[in-house]
Amino acid sequence: MRLRVHVHPGAKHSRVGGSYDGALGVHVRARAREGAATKEVLESLAAAFDVGNADVTLLHGRRSRTKLVEVKGDQATLETRLLALLDEPKH
Repeated sequence: MRLRVHVHPGAKHSRVGGSYDGALGVHVRARAREGAATKEVLESLAAAFDVGNADVTLLHGRRSRTKLVEVKGDQATLETRLLALLDEPKH
């Protein structure tokens, strides 16, 4: 499954959920320096979708807050989880 995510680096707590301009919101504690935020985004997405780190790949947006990622796994399970994550309230 390919999905757009919007990254909020430097957050007080890391979390995945809610939407931002149609993209899945991902809040990470890491700052946007030397790929630290992107690395944490991919790890957070793997945990949120209950897949291994190797199953989440950055396709586009290495230096952007809006990224395109691919998550590998059972399509129906991933879609169900995505809908639940998008529906979570923003904090």
